[in-house]
Amino acid sequence: MRDTPLSNCERLFLLKAIEETKRLDGRQTYDYRNIKITFGTDYGCCIVELGKTRVLCQVSCELVPPKDSRPTEGLVLFNLELSPMASPAFEPNRQSELLVTLNRQLERCLRNSKCVDTESLCIISGEKVWQIRVDVHVLNHDGNLLDAASIAAISALSHFRRPDASVLGRDITVYSPEERDPIPLSIYHMPICVSFAFFLQGSYLLVDPCEREERVMDGLLVLAMNKHREICSIQSSGGIMLLKDQVLRCSKIASVKVSEITELINKALKNDKKVRKEGGKFGFAESMPKDRITTLKRDETPVEMADVNETAEEILNRTETTTEPVPSPVLCATGTAQVGEGVVNSWGLEEEEDEEDEHQMTEDRKTADDVMVISDSEEEEVIILNQEPQKSKKRGKQK
Repeated sequence: MRDTPLSNCERLFLLKAIEETKRLDGRQTYDYRNIKITFGTDYGCCIVELGKTRVLCQVSCELVPPKDSRPTEGLVLFNLELSPMASPAFEPNRQSELLVTLNRQLERCLRNSKCVDTESLCIISGEKVWQIRVDVHVLNHDGNLLDAASIAAISALSHFRRPDASVLGRDITVYSPEERDPIPLSIYHMPICVSFAFFLQGSYLLVDPCEREERVMDGLLVLAMNKHREICSIQSSGGIMLLKDQVLRCSKIASVKVSEITELINKALKNDKKVRKEGGKFGFAESMPKDRITTLKRDETPVEMADVNETAEEILNRTETTTEPVPSPVLCATGTAQVGEGVVNSWGLEEEEDEEDEHQMTEDRKTADDVMVISDSEEEEVIILNQEPQKSKKRGKQK
């Protein structure tokens, strides 16, 4: 599945923000995202969170025959995997160009820099040596995978403990952690990658680019350095021409960032060692925040209970007590009730008024049926409103 490309509006917005020295997440130009290092229950298991980018690293070991060219040195292998869980753009079981580039840069940073003492991994020269395997799994991709992978790999190598072994003649005995304490690896130094993204043909520079910034960058410079300011590897991609002053400025920035990250790794290792020694709880489950959803959960609020009785008495004294009895309900009509004095129920009164109006209308109709003679002058002008009674009288006379 291909990743959704950026629209022209998004691209122009990102470039315009970079020109104004602004970033989407509010960071400054040379700021890293928050780095969190967490160790698992087993030795050599580590999760590194670089902002929203999450990387899991697991270190394992086994006894294997050495190489013929170097019979007294152990082996260190690195393997980085991009799963669709990290991003929809990553396809399973397929060697993409990004995956090959990340594996090569990780090997160049850690293995070629000789940060691990491989001669201490030899058991029997030319026959058995320890092979250290470093598996890096990307859990979530939000940019700058190489820096997160390098931090996770060197942290896991520093945290790893291999089993102790003894040689008796040609027999090799590997002891379990219960029989003998595991032995840590001999780490000479901690090389860490620092990525620099260039925009608008090298006019603008950003440290630790996020995923959207990587889409609009013109070039990428990766410096692998330790806290002693020794450059272990350098890699430039994108096809842009960099000046000598730009590379020197990036190396100075990288030296500061590497010192800070190395101190963070040592602090995390020290805390994990202290917790394990004290017998406390450790591992991923203890480091993750517990977000529980409960229906009856309430935040406890501290309440001062020293003068509760006095405050209650004051409130009772200030309230006005009503000594008047409460009147009983009065039934005004069917289905209605009235409580208290001065309250008039209009429903029953309206019904009574309607009955009086109907009674008055019926009386008016009865009076209107009679003969009414109105004389306005001395002349005999008679107005007959109802002639039916007169006709009935005339018919009676004729009969």
